[in-house]
This record gives sequence, C-alpha cells and structure tokens, in this order.
Amino acid sequence: MIPLLVMVLGLAAVLLARPPHGAAARLRRAGNAGPAGKPGPAPALGALRAGILLLSRRRAGKGGKQSAAPMTVVVQQLAALLKGGRTPARLWEEIWLVYGSSGSRSDGLPSDGLPTGSSAMLGSARAAAAGGTPVSDAIRRSLPSAFPRRDRESRIWAELAACFDVAEASGCPLADVLTRFAAQLEAEDDADAARQTALAGPKATVSLLTWLPLLGLGLGMALGVDPLAILLGTPWGLAALAAGIGLTAAGRLWSARLVAAAAGAGVT
Repeated sequence: MIPLLVMVLGLAAVLLARPPHGAAARLRRAGNAGPAGKPGPAPALGALRAGILLLSRRRAGKGGKQSAAPMTVVVQQLAALLKGGRTPARLWEEIWLVYGSSGSRSDGLPSDGLPTGSSAMLGSARAAAAGGTPVSDAIRRSLPSAFPRRDRESRIWAELAACFDVAEASGCPLADVLTRFAAQLEAEDDADAARQTALAGPKATVSLLTWLPLLGLGLGMALGVDPLAILLGTPWGLAALAAGIGLTAAGRLWSARLVAAAAGAGVT
C-alpha cells in the first residue's frame, strides 16, 4: 500500500511541477539597437541565421521538435533591413536566403523555422519584388492557397500587405510603418504570454483536483482502511463511486472549457 501511495504522490508532484504550455522565451529584436533605442544597421545574413537558430532552440517543444518562428520576428527583420538601406527587391531576397533557401524538414517546417504557409507567401513576395510587380497584390493572391483556414498567421500576412499599400499611398517610409506594425505584433505576443502565465495556476489546480480522489484512496489504504471494498462491495459505495466519477469528469470538462475560453480571449 505504501509504495502505491508514494507512486501516486510522485505523479501528482510531476504534474504540478510541469512548466506552463507556451511559456517560451521570445526573440525581441531583429537588429542591433543603436543610440536612444533606435535600430542600428541591419544585421548581416549570418547574424539573422544565428538569431533564428537561437529562437528555434528556445522555442523547442516536447520531443525535441522545433516551433515555427513567429511572424513578429519576420516583420522586425523586414523593418531592420529597410532601415539598413535595402531596396524592396533585395529586401525579400535576403529574407528568402534566411528562411526559404534551406529546404524543408520531415515535419513540414523549413529548417530555419517558418511554417509551410508562410514559406509559400515568402516565395510569392520574393518573386513579385524581383519582377517589379506590387508585393501586396502577390501576397493577397497567394493567401487563399497558402492558408486554406484563416488564422492569426494569415491575418498578419494580410495586414503586412496593407502596410505596403499604406506606405505607397501616403508616402510614409515603409520601414517606419513596419516598425510600428512589429511593435503591435510584439504587444500581442506579450499579451498571449501573460495569459499563458496567468493560466498556469488554474491548470495546475485542475490537475491536482483530478488526482485528489486517487490520493484519497491511497491514503486510506496506507492507514489500513480498505476503501475499495466499501466502494465496490456495497450499494451505497457503488452509488458514491458512480457519482464521484461523473462529477469528476464533469468538473474536468467544465474547467477545461473555462481555461480554453480564457486562453483564447483576445485572440483573433
């Protein structure tokens, strides 16, 4: 009985000590910071690759799989390269050399971290810039095929195309528009990270409450009582067991829905 109790308590400790999902470090800036917080010269391709590799290691998920690089980083790098004096054609060519020229892994992600949809969008933008056609139009044409289901990543690409249109129509420097857009995306990322951190406590509480009945059974056995005989050997015990299982399952589902609703709050 004692070994069973120790095993159950150890399992509960592992569940409570598990880090919150999605609380990964984020790469903050694509370029070097200059005086007064202004972005300095655009990083070289080697520095860009090093930043992406660092981001991939920090965002490694379970089983050693790498997560996709966030679009926030891509937009930051576009703004940094423009501030460094890159022309639009050269801009997309250098971003393509970082993300699109290294081939794909077996799990559908390019080796430098962009998901398949964004990799296709990057190729379309590069081809349009090289041919002298509007990049924003190429992005919009490629959206339906690259993203069959609308998600946050497809929304970011659509808003990126709008940034190009705004800069062209207003005469505002595209680098400034992209810098502000990247700041907005970074604020969204920080808000999502804050939500995940705030939900770590409720998730741990749900896990603890789920395992408490088993802990109670183990404690009863350790004290020399036979709770299983009472639960399985009497009508009242069977009724209590059925009610307990039903209420535990209902509480688990209800708590999971509340946590999922809170985690999705503000996400479009």
